[in-house]
Amino acid sequence: MTDPNQPQKERRFHARQTVLKEGTIVTESSTIKCSIRNQHAHGAELRVDPSAIVPERFILLVPADDARYRAALRWRRNDRLGVQIY
Repeated sequence: MTDPNQPQKERRFHARQTVLKEGTIVTESSTIKCSIRNQHAHGAELRVDPSAIVPERFILLVPADDARYRAALRWRRNDRLGVQIY
């Protein structure tokens, strides 16, 4: 049983940097606006419209970084997406 007074153990392999950037998910047939909430060298957490259909693999455009990443969907919870970028 966990102690509610103790901080949760960090299970992530890479430290996340909190950010607030706009991005676009680009697929073969559509574009989906998103916001980037945290980011590290190998991944990011995105927020999208909960009804958006996001494929397993896509291109993530981040104008603030002048960057284009190949991305893979790793998890989804409502409007939050965890993606691996490479």
